[in-house]
Amino acid sequence: MSAPIRLLPPTLVNRIAAGEVIERPAAAVKELVENALDAGAGRVDVSLAEGGRALISVADDGHGMSRDDLALAIERHATSKLPDDDLLAIRSLGFRGEALPSIGAVSRLTITSRARGADSGWAIAVEGGRVAEPVPAALGAGTRVEVRDLFFATPARLKFLKSVRAESDAAIDVVERLAMAHPEVAFSVTDMTGERARMQLKLAAAPIDGAERLAAIIGRDFAANALRIEAARDAMRLTGFGCVPTFNRATAAAQYLFVNRRPVRDRLLVGAVRGAYADFLSHNRHAVVVLFLDLPGAEVDVNVHPAKTEVRFRAAGEVRGLIVGALRHALAAAGHRAATTAAEQALGAFRPGAAPGILRPPMTGWGGGVPAGLAEAAASFQAPFDAGGQGSLAALAPAAPVAQQQIGGEEFPLGAARAQLFGTYIVAETGDGLVIVDQHAAHERLVYERLKQAMGEGGAKRQLLLLPEVVELGAADAARLVARGEELARLGLVLEAFGEGAVVVREVPALIGQGDVQGLVRDLADEIAELGEGLSLAERLQEVAGTMACHGSVRAGRRLAPAEMNALLRDMEATPHSGQCNHGRPTYVELKLADIEKLFGRR
Repeated sequence: MSAPIRLLPPTLVNRIAAGEVIERPAAAVKELVENALDAGAGRVDVSLAEGGRALISVADDGHGMSRDDLALAIERHATSKLPDDDLLAIRSLGFRGEALPSIGAVSRLTITSRARGADSGWAIAVEGGRVAEPVPAALGAGTRVEVRDLFFATPARLKFLKSVRAESDAAIDVVERLAMAHPEVAFSVTDMTGERARMQLKLAAAPIDGAERLAAIIGRDFAANALRIEAARDAMRLTGFGCVPTFNRATAAAQYLFVNRRPVRDRLLVGAVRGAYADFLSHNRHAVVVLFLDLPGAEVDVNVHPAKTEVRFRAAGEVRGLIVGALRHALAAAGHRAATTAAEQALGAFRPGAAPGILRPPMTGWGGGVPAGLAEAAASFQAPFDAGGQGSLAALAPAAPVAQQQIGGEEFPLGAARAQLFGTYIVAETGDGLVIVDQHAAHERLVYERLKQAMGEGGAKRQLLLLPEVVELGAADAARLVARGEELARLGLVLEAFGEGAVVVREVPALIGQGDVQGLVRDLADEIAELGEGLSLAERLQEVAGTMACHGSVRAGRRLAPAEMNALLRDMEATPHSGQCNHGRPTYVELKLADIEKLFGRR
């Protein structure tokens, strides 16, 4: 016989609920800091011990609680944040009334609070779900919550926690995300592990626009590469920053997304960011953004998940369109701008180490060992000069002199071409430094942008081949290409069947000129096989046009005349997004004269 149905005891119910809300110390930190912010705190101080397992302490200077409020606060579904019982008009970070009872069910919880204007404070203790009576306590103002021995009542959950360092980092990340959305509040995080307390995070209250707060959390590189985002549609408003594509990350951890000042990890928002950067980043790289979306409470449902990190939008398509449009507009306005970190990485590679025979300027604080190959290169420069050798200055292709007034001006931000190195890199001089351009990556981006523009104007212009080119393929690949013939023709590539397992190419896009037709057709055949039959090539323009651009661009190793190099620089200046290739890598590196002088100890 089956067991009879019965109600679970309240203590067990609370522990089950705690597993949904408090799955790790960082989740407890999030709930407690959100409570402090909802209480109108101007300062929030967090202390951790052993990553939050031994101790989590959150103190604030908010409005506090009275004795009666304190007794109700640790009851399930008791809250002051839904005065009208309207789940469609949530104006606070918390609203469920589950956090404090869930934490108290699996830890030793103590809450001390003093309401504003009250003569004294009160404290209440909860241990494994057992509640004690409130007692008088001394406290200046606000509320202090101490959580000790987290998960002592559910020891099996301790086995699923990560290292102390990982749990501490997760808790700090939670505080940082909340601090980004509330720059008017001061925050601190202190690590109490060990014999001495160590400050992990200290953020003073910043101006309401939050730019200084973001730079303090994410770093100065973010501030140097960020593009301001401001857009609105109906009652929705989007603000924040999106970085240039060459400033990217291997994971999406540096994407900070907020809805009505609530940190979220929403698939729709992440997908919108990826869609906006789709033309500029390879599939395994992720943009760095901080976006704040504000919209009426009735347009978003935050009551989707107990952790409140997922949301649901009533007009999801409009939200996605607003984000994609705002980011693409900001990226287009950035022109040929590339990340400043590319120059810093280049300078780091140039800095000398301790290899014998290398003259080192009398400076301290320079980095450690010599990069691979740098010592040999430096030794070769000190060897006797061989005028006929391949490594001599004769291997360079100097450009014709250009008038000084044409360098560094507003119309020539990338300067004037001075030389070509190794048939691949163009060296240009600006008014305050030099620019090194990867000619293949730069031209690939230019061709790609022109192909997209041509497609938007009704189709790419075509160039008739004097001698049609026959490309041998497998029977299946040839059949797939012929089946997509009309779509390829709109992209400028005209081909037809030529026997079994082959196609003949009669026209190519005018933009790619005398490119590698054989390689282009084979790569397109592979891509069409991956795309399948469900999507048209126009819908996957990024992949197809990118392949055409790669095969039609100036190849590495090709010698360019001075006029060609300068023409490429001018085209880059006039073309949006030319600071990065189709895979998110920089197309040029700019070194300022001051940085170069530092390499030689002149500064």
